[in-house]
Amino acid sequence: MKYLDFISPKTEFYQLSAPFSLESGEVLIGVQVAYRTWGKLNATGDNGVLICHALTGSADADDWWGDLFGVGKSFDPDQDFIVCSNILGSCYGTTGPTSINPNTRKVYGASFPRITIRDMVNLQAALLEYLEVKSLQLVIGGSLGGMQVLEWALLYPEKVRAISPMATPGRHSAWSIGLSEAQRQAIYTDPNWQNGNYTSDAPPNQGLAVARMMAMITYRYWESFTNRFGRQQNESNQFAISSYLQYQGQKLIERFDANTYITLTHAMDSHDVSWNRKDYQSVLRSIKQPTLVVAIDSDVLYPPVEQQELTDLIPNSQLRILKSTHGHDAFLIDMEALNKMVVSFREELESFV
Repeated sequence: MKYLDFISPKTEFYQLSAPFSLESGEVLIGVQVAYRTWGKLNATGDNGVLICHALTGSADADDWWGDLFGVGKSFDPDQDFIVCSNILGSCYGTTGPTSINPNTRKVYGASFPRITIRDMVNLQAALLEYLEVKSLQLVIGGSLGGMQVLEWALLYPEKVRAISPMATPGRHSAWSIGLSEAQRQAIYTDPNWQNGNYTSDAPPNQGLAVARMMAMITYRYWESFTNRFGRQQNESNQFAISSYLQYQGQKLIERFDANTYITLTHAMDSHDVSWNRKDYQSVLRSIKQPTLVVAIDSDVLYPPVEQQELTDLIPNSQLRILKSTHGHDAFLIDMEALNKMVVSFREELESFV
């Protein structure tokens, strides 16, 4: 699987011995989880910190959140046993559309079943059981990672001491679902799509690149693009912003799979903490863990009103605003400010021990 070339050689793998049941009722066999760890698990197994990654991320949290690692920082390997696993349905080592189906001995491709955020979390829970992590001091993540964080609090409340969902909603809005659908349609219109049954030597690259270009616009903000690109043009009279988006599209097709993109965006659209539970407000009010909600003031994908809603409904929560011109991606860019928020939150938790 060529996508393994994009993950750290320090990645470890765990294969479930038992079948893995999905929320849909379908069952996967031979499920594999790719994961990374930092630090050591203490004798009581209660110093775990779980990092949940976003849509096209991997388990290599020290790559995309490296500035949050270190002594006295958000994730301190001298104190914490830090875990980040590649999510179910991804293409960076955990079972997904690019994996071999043990039943057919062929790549799953379009036959990979629909999954949910809860499926991702249940698989992470199986990994943590294997790693003998008894409880988690903190579960943290942004965007799709933040959706997992909320489900951790609801599915495994006895194992989670505190949570920090960032730049994420309690349920996917019509706005976000619409953006996901537009991106999927860009992939579907690629002649190489073939209903998802494309070959590795002829993938729907153009469609995936266009989907990424759409997504990048929602990951940033008007001011960010204006300040960086303005109306600059290159020697071919192409606007700089056009060249940038094309570059981002090209980068993604070199490291990501179209069926994986389809699978994960559908999973995000399914995100609703109240699904098959009580009403939405009651479900969020049932979250008892201390909660740090982080909103980005320039986020157009998951605007601050959605994080304000979480804070209003989760009883023991606090809202911190990450002020940035960078939009949704600020949780991956403005790391110094973000680190201060998380460190302060963790210090508050220690004061209540």
